[in-house]
Amino acid sequence: MTSQLITSNSTSNVHKFTVQQYELMLEAGVFAESDRLELINGEIRVMSPIGRKHAVCVAKATKNFERKLGDRTIIWTQNPILLSNYFQPRPDLAILKLRDDFYAEALPTPDDILLLIEVADSTIAYDRDVKSSLYAANGVPEMWLFDVNKRVVEGYSQPSASGYKRMQRYDKNDTLVMVAFPDIVFNWEEIF
Repeated sequence: MTSQLITSNSTSNVHKFTVQQYELMLEAGVFAESDRLELINGEIRVMSPIGRKHAVCVAKATKNFERKLGDRTIIWTQNPILLSNYFQPRPDLAILKLRDDFYAEALPTPDDILLLIEVADSTIAYDRDVKSSLYAANGVPEMWLFDVNKRVVEGYSQPSASGYKRMQRYDKNDTLVMVAFPDIVFNWEEIF
């Protein structure tokens, strides 16, 4: 299942929401608290439900990042980040620079992000083709895409306005290293 788009009833006009408008709608209770939503290019998108393989992968990755990075970062799990005035996604994991307020004063921005991770079972094409391009264009330094069905990781780095310039595929028995922490090694088995 791909993400669904919430639009007006008019087929000729699509209203683009700003982050401020979107947050006001959330605060006003326009959407149910249980709704899984994110703002992508000014469009409010309904995120796919989380399946068992997806949930297990996120939990396992979170545990391993916490164990290996300790107090060096903040692990931000399925929470919003602010990339532009029209882009407030909810990546599965965001590895953030350590900040004393734990981002209570403001959502993380590209300057705060060390690595974003998207975990996909039914949304692989959307995460690869849409979200990764937007992450790169907004200056997110690195993104990993976990495909829980094929059990592979795609690592993206060197962001540019047209997308990431570098992509590396990781399979069983491979190791992964974050650009921000080249001294920390993750084994493929620690993710899957």
